[in-house]
Amino acid sequence: MTVPEHTARLALPGVLTAEQAARTVAGIAALQREDGAIPWFRGHHLDPWDHVEAAMALDTAGEHTRAAAAYQWLADHQNPDGSWYAAYADGDATRPADHGKESNFCAYAAVGVLHHYLATGDEVFRSRMWPVVSRAIGFVLRLQQPGGEIGWRREPDGTAVPAALLTGSSSVYQALRCALRLADLRGEPQPDWELAAGRLGHAIRVHPERFLDKSRYSMDWYYPVLGGAVRGPEALARLAGRWDEFVVPGLGVRCVLPNPWVTGGESAELALALWAAGDTRRATEILRWIRHLRAGNGLYWTGYVYADQAVWPEEQTSWTAGSVLLAVAALTGDPATCQVFGGQDLPTGLSPDCCDPAGHRAH
Repeated sequence: MTVPEHTARLALPGVLTAEQAARTVAGIAALQREDGAIPWFRGHHLDPWDHVEAAMALDTAGEHTRAAAAYQWLADHQNPDGSWYAAYADGDATRPADHGKESNFCAYAAVGVLHHYLATGDEVFRSRMWPVVSRAIGFVLRLQQPGGEIGWRREPDGTAVPAALLTGSSSVYQALRCALRLADLRGEPQPDWELAAGRLGHAIRVHPERFLDKSRYSMDWYYPVLGGAVRGPEALARLAGRWDEFVVPGLGVRCVLPNPWVTGGESAELALALWAAGDTRRATEILRWIRHLRAGNGLYWTGYVYADQAVWPEEQTSWTAGSVLLAVAALTGDPATCQVFGGQDLPTGLSPDCCDPAGHRAH
């Protein structure tokens, strides 16, 4: 198989050869509809967050036309309030499968748009997508709570759900920082977004009590690192703290305790979080472990129940493959991926006058 130069850069010893990377990219591309939508797999649904993750993976391999089509799908089907529905049957915009609107799903468009711009330098794309990002962030911030956390959903009848998820809010924090970078590029300061990002980052770092208790899920463990709210020694300490609970040596990362089930998406995302925290050795090791989830067509099985030695569910999702490619892209130095997940050049927002450095509430 002829491997394009950009895809060949995704080769990572012990994880992917250039030919294997090309097959994974082709596998994601084969799931994309003609209108740009990327469902989990054909016949299943599309959700906006995983759609963006798959588009970002395409950009890492130089498939910029396909990625742009995915973002155009978002532009074409954004709701008037700036949102997207939580799910669309087979990626068909005329068939919403869940009329709820989830905050982190809507915010993530900002991450993808900045990633695509950094990968391509396409100023026309950036200008065209700016109103889309701006409306989406407006929708999300209308769900922000007084403590800084982001309510996770607006119900189909319009009712706002104030309860916040740590994983979702951590993802929104990354998206807000990417949106602020896009605003900087336009020369259009967004002070309200800066305040919102600062309050949100502070809540993630200092106030776990403001979020629903989902500590059984590995995403709540590593997402504050992956989303960029926790970095440096604190990030390494956080990842070390529950390592033995969630990591199954040789197999990958558990999705939820106490289930004996490792999943490719969580494993690749943890690898990306480890890379962001500076631990490239263990990041690479985890990606090597999940080779057992790789299918012959280049896609990845969603998960593996090791107690039964069985693949489950029997599905190969675009977002699992996408998460692997994004982790590999970071480890191999892809500039756009390193910038949006490394975050060194992303604005951090304005910290609130809430607590002293030890986390005690200010009076």
